[in-house]
Amino acid sequence: MFIPSHPSDMLGFSCGDEDLDNFFALDCFAYTKQLLGKTYGYKLDSDDKTVVCAFTLANAGIRVSDLPNSRKKKIEADIPHVKALKDYPAVLIGRLGVSKDFRSRHIGSDVLEYIKYWFFDSNNKTGCRFVIVDAYNEPAAKAFYERNGFKTVFSTDEQEKAYRHLDSDAHLGTRLMYFDLMALTEDNL
Repeated sequence: MFIPSHPSDMLGFSCGDEDLDNFFALDCFAYTKQLLGKTYGYKLDSDDKTVVCAFTLANAGIRVSDLPNSRKKKIEADIPHVKALKDYPAVLIGRLGVSKDFRSRHIGSDVLEYIKYWFFDSNNKTGCRFVIVDAYNEPAAKAFYERNGFKTVFSTDEQEKAYRHLDSDAHLGTRLMYFDLMALTEDNL
């Protein structure tokens, strides 16, 4: 794993999505400098110029006190009542991209698994109950995260639009999804 520190570190990287490509080519460095997110990547062992994938993480939380009761119950289902909080610590996957040259090799799933165990590990320096992502509101993106154990916070686009105070006819570009790290405990494996 490497931490890109200069645009030259990401030269040639393209996952085929213009928004993601622009973020990793330019914006991720400003995010790091402003302490808004930290970008990591993987390169080929045999060619340290070839970036296979990149992802950006940030601190976040799930504020359940703002959620409707049914959504709140969904998030808190496996949390003992005496431990119930207004919000729960989470890590946000701000961006995740796999080079188009390395698609269909399960690299994205491997990266998600790495992130999950990285924050579940007892040596981690922070408490973190959930991994969250604002997944593109497209069937392929949502299905990818669902295959990797993520669940949508809201059952429908309309529920999420109402939560985000968007007009009912507005386009919902992303869907909030979460993974409960307690699913990695021996009791749940």
